[in-house]
Parts: sequence; C-alpha cells; structure tokens
Amino acid sequence: MGAVMNARPDLFHGVIAHVPFVDVVNTMSDPSLPLTVEEYEEWGNPKEKKFYQYIKSYSPYDNVHDGAYPPMLVLAGLNDTRVSYWEPAKWVAKLRARKVDRGTTQSPLLLKTNMDQGHSGPTGRYDQDKEIAFSFAYALDLWGISK
Repeated sequence: MGAVMNARPDLFHGVIAHVPFVDVVNTMSDPSLPLTVEEYEEWGNPKEKKFYQYIKSYSPYDNVHDGAYPPMLVLAGLNDTRVSYWEPAKWVAKLRARKVDRGTTQSPLLLKTNMDQGHSGPTGRYDQDKEIAFSFAYALDLWGISK
C-alpha cells in the first residue's frame, strides 16, 4: 500500500496499512535482523548497487513526498519479528511532516501500535475479532457510516 499510495495517493479514499513493510532499504541493509539475509533472493541485497537503486525506487519510506495523502490508519505490533514496530512509526512520522490535507477535508494519519502482538495480530480468542472490528469501524467512519 505504501508504494502505490506514494505513486497515486489521489486514488484512495483511505488506507488501512497492517504492519506495513515500508523501510525496505534500511531493513534489507541490516543482516542482523531476522529474515533479512534469507530474503536477499527475493528482494535483492541493497549492498549491491543495482539492487539498492531498484529498492530505493519503490521503497515507501524513501519516496514520501510533499503533497496530499488520503486518511490513513497504520497498524503495528510491538513484538513483530517480520516488520519491526519502528518501520511503521518512522513512516508515519515522515508522512506527517510532508503531507498536506486534501482541500478542505481532514486527512487524519493514525498510528496504532499493539503492545501485545506480533506480525499475525493478537493471539487471544476474541482479540483478533476486536482488531478486525477496529479496522472495519475506521473504514465505515471514512465512508460516513458511523454510530
């Protein structure tokens, strides 16, 4: 969602980004992180110039620009071993610094970091339902369907 939203933010009424992998260059440049080295086959090793340039061309964090972005809800998990919680957090910070609201409408940019979950969401029996309901409530509110 990050890459397509940078390219064409005007196409979206809103975005819900669940544990977005958005800082591709930095993450793939750190071989000490879990999964990084084994992902070189799919993503490429950014220490090689051709892969670095390609990855940087679409990396959502590296391509945030000044402009209008749609309303967003970004969800992260503190214990996520696949997408570290700081990736969505720093992406949101950069978006907040660079985005402008679309015309006269508000364009909120929300970050929710769940302190008890990993990449696949919460583990409690009903906690997953609560997370889904939270996302649905956000989407319904964007469409003006609330209460």
